[in-house]
Amino acid sequence: MQTHVSTTPFGRRPMTLGQISTQMTAKAVKPNAVAHKWQVFQDIREARELLGATDRSLAILNALLTFHPETALTGDAELIVWPSNEQLAARANGMPATTLRRHIAVLVDCGLVIRRDSPNGKRFARKGRGGEIEQAYGFDLSPLVARAQELHDLAEAVHAERRAFRVAKERLTLLRRDIVKLIDTGIEEGVPGNWGKVLLDYQAIIARLPRAAPRQLVEAISADLSALYVDIREALESFTKTQNSDANESHSGRHIQNSNPELHTESEYGIREKNEAGGTAADTDNVRSLPKRELPLGIVLDACPGVLELAQGGEIRHWRDFLAAAELVRPMLGISPSAWREAREALGEQHAAITLAAIYQRADQIGSPGGYLRNLTERAKDGKFSTWPMIMALLRAKLDAQKTSNGLDQRRSDGPVDSLLQPSEALLRSLKRPR
Repeated sequence: MQTHVSTTPFGRRPMTLGQISTQMTAKAVKPNAVAHKWQVFQDIREARELLGATDRSLAILNALLTFHPETALTGDAELIVWPSNEQLAARANGMPATTLRRHIAVLVDCGLVIRRDSPNGKRFARKGRGGEIEQAYGFDLSPLVARAQELHDLAEAVHAERRAFRVAKERLTLLRRDIVKLIDTGIEEGVPGNWGKVLLDYQAIIARLPRAAPRQLVEAISADLSALYVDIREALESFTKTQNSDANESHSGRHIQNSNPELHTESEYGIREKNEAGGTAADTDNVRSLPKRELPLGIVLDACPGVLELAQGGEIRHWRDFLAAAELVRPMLGISPSAWREAREALGEQHAAITLAAIYQRADQIGSPGGYLRNLTERAKDGKFSTWPMIMALLRAKLDAQKTSNGLDQRRSDGPVDSLLQPSEALLRSLKRPR
């Protein structure tokens, strides 16, 4: 008695060594071996890239598994299924015949199924008088039982790699965020150092990160960022220790000097009265303690990009270009020549131009630019004004605006966060030029 299913014979291809190895493994399966077919299928799905399987080949494998009536696949059971092409295509979401043949070959090449061909290449089962299957020709699913543990281990390896990759990306994200914060702190607090070069070093490391980076590259970049983070952290901690030491020595000196309440000089009383009246001595000390180096042109342009609109060709390469643009800003803001002359005398030509650019950047928030410039000029004469805090405030406002605008994107993505601090092209060009 024979049950026959007609089907289109598949093209013959030479058997590979891998297929021979798969058949040997299937023959060696233990009779008491048991595998849950849908658990094995899930493991195959997870490890499909390692196995070389495709999504469509897995759709065919899923269809083949539905033709086996039992959920448990055992080593001593008949594990050959013999669906026709029409039946298999229907359960594989209506896959065309040519596509069906191509992806069945993928399953065979991956060692997940074995072809058991009949003499004429067709699939069928021959049954005995009692209805039991005596001989079947079709697709042998026994490799799924023989390789069940191997497939599970491959799936676990994929899970472990995903976890390691997720941890690596999280570490990279945290390092980028923390380095940006430390750079911002160093600039804002006036810590001595070439922060422009630090920014360039940071950008150079991040530039090596492609959109889709493998875990090994992410970890290598994280290692470089970690070294940069340590260097910045040590510089800030060293500066903090120095400041604390100076403060302690100053406090001890004052304690010794003031231990006798009768010993107060006239100048001390004068300073005390000034502090109580104006409350600006602390601000004055902060301004005077700022670093005595010049602001880099690139940082100024990054904080005051509006002035670029007035430059010839929309580009400022040198301080002379910046000063020329500032001369155009003055009449636009309605600042009198006398106010501008006093500002240049008190601040110097370069810092006066920086102040003017900062006022122009915030022109919509300043009611009287001329009066504001005169006020800053008077404060500069008393040593209570510096362009550093003004530029840092503009950079901080820009940073806050970027954080706000990119907040939703940052919460949705687990990648790169260099949008927290993006120096302008003008800044990068300025910092790259030798001084």
